[in-house]
Amino acid sequence: MTVIAPTITTSDTAVYQQRLEDFLTFAERIQIDIADGEFAPSQTINLNQLYWPKPDERQTKIDLHLMLMRPIQWLDQIVSLSPDKVILHAESDEAAVNLPRIFGHLRRFGIEVGAALLPNTQPGEVKNLLEISDTVLIFGGHLGYQGGVADLSQLDKIPIIKAINSRATIEWDGGASLDNIANLVEAGVDQVNVGSAISGQPNAKAAYDELLAKLS
Repeated sequence: MTVIAPTITTSDTAVYQQRLEDFLTFAERIQIDIADGEFAPSQTINLNQLYWPKPDERQTKIDLHLMLMRPIQWLDQIVSLSPDKVILHAESDEAAVNLPRIFGHLRRFGIEVGAALLPNTQPGEVKNLLEISDTVLIFGGHLGYQGGVADLSQLDKIPIIKAINSRATIEWDGGASLDNIANLVEAGVDQVNVGSAISGQPNAKAAYDELLAKLS
């Protein structure tokens, strides 16, 4: 069954707190987007401003999608937060050398790891990284912002990713909505990370439930 994960993308700590508390009441997973204003054009709250219940105090899984140019500078903060999964970009400054090392370090703490691919990045260009990823996130929206239009042509990457790493979970991020979620699932997406189609609605849980209903 495909997982729907509401995303939190904000520079406002009060908005972060409100959405986190709301999403924890109904979501199976939550994705928190962190952007440094360098790798991504926008800047969100940073890892030092994050908090959530410890793993043994919550049922909801917490994922971090880190749009950071130099994620290795934040390793201590990442580990101290105990996320369930961390997604790092294959296009970051550290991709070739440091990302495999970062993956190995995080796994020692029981944290799943994954690679995110921007629209212009082809899976074959980062084959070595995808081979060691638990998850591959296909980005088909507007980096660092919610409310964009999904570029469904990015779904063509799925069979290529699966040929490289058949074990990898396939995630989608960018412009997911009621109009296209069935297309995403039919193409083989295992987890759909949803921004404004949930957080931008008057009732987030009702919007989440409506998306879930499209999967049945």
